[in-house]
Amino acid sequence: MFFIFVQTEYDYIIIGAGAAGLMLAEALGNDPYFKDKTVLLVDKDAKKTNDRTWCFWEKCAGDFDQIINKSWSQIQFEGENYEANHEIAPYTYKMLRGLDFYSNYLNRIQAYENITFSQALVTGIVDHKSHVQVTTENGNYCAEQVFNSIFDYKSLYQQTKYPVLQQHFIGWFIKSDKPVFNPEKATFMDFSVPQKGNTRFMYVLPFSETEGLVEYTLFSADTLPEEEYENAIKNYIKEKLNCTQYEIIEKERGNIPMTCYNFSGHNSPNILQIGIAGGWAKASTGYTFMSTNKKIKELLAFLKKNKPLNSFTTKNRYWYYDLLLLDILYKDNSKGRHIFESLFKGSRPQLIFKFLDEDTNIKEDLQIISSCPKSYFTKALFNRLF
Repeated sequence: MFFIFVQTEYDYIIIGAGAAGLMLAEALGNDPYFKDKTVLLVDKDAKKTNDRTWCFWEKCAGDFDQIINKSWSQIQFEGENYEANHEIAPYTYKMLRGLDFYSNYLNRIQAYENITFSQALVTGIVDHKSHVQVTTENGNYCAEQVFNSIFDYKSLYQQTKYPVLQQHFIGWFIKSDKPVFNPEKATFMDFSVPQKGNTRFMYVLPFSETEGLVEYTLFSADTLPEEEYENAIKNYIKEKLNCTQYEIIEKERGNIPMTCYNFSGHNSPNILQIGIAGGWAKASTGYTFMSTNKKIKELLAFLKKNKPLNSFTTKNRYWYYDLLLLDILYKDNSKGRHIFESLFKGSRPQLIFKFLDEDTNIKEDLQIISSCPKSYFTKALFNRLF
């Protein structure tokens, strides 16, 4: 096996073997430009469990198709006064199991002689200007540059400039005793559940007529007691899916920061925060996987320019759009259902996906903005400006 320390000094150290860390390690190994660079990838976990799922939309074939677990060509949206099923071609909504991703990428990395994986807990990172020292439970290691994906909410709550919401959820993978799912259609957002002053919705990914993921999701400032998520899932399965006999195969839970906080302030010339720790999660939705894939490609091109790492991140106009939405939801979290219902009622899902991918032109931006409640965003903009 390749999980062995072969040296204590490296050109690059990547901390965390999640999506960002593994994508970066594989990209460095696969690019001939970096063939002479030594890379250490460190994670406290062996990455042998299915600890999460990632979902994303994509046109046609993509980089991860060989390990996709399931995909859908239709999505359903349900609000208070609007409900619709949408064909989303040329997009497809795709799901990837964490374990399949870890196994595939660790196997790829094993083929690169210049990359070493170590299972160890990182306890410290210090930029000494001439090098970066990384302290682990297995000893100290040095590198010219370090990429860190360890995220801590603490820094977000030590500031008040930017609102901090959380996308938090619990999901059940269930198998029913009768057909209850349409395996061709994913429920993207179902706001028919009680809102209780928040932005709350059900998210359903069917794998067959009898198997699927049912997830209770909130965009709000505070998390809930575990039983509140689970009671909501039980009620939804019983009342909306009309199902009383089922087996819980697996559970998942997650918590993703939704904020426009300046994560790049934690960077230094030789240390770059990546993944969620780098602010790579889409602030308005929490979607992270494909934005990370895009950022890794940008980062590889950036590394070839030999510039300080803290000059990598830049803001674009979508950052400001996200900030206004978060300002609204932070001040009055109950407005989420109305905003998303107006958005899906007034815009095609293809345009919404393109906008969330940050790939629209100004004319298309205005189409999206015009479909949202104008008074909410006008007031939020006024408050930010004045």
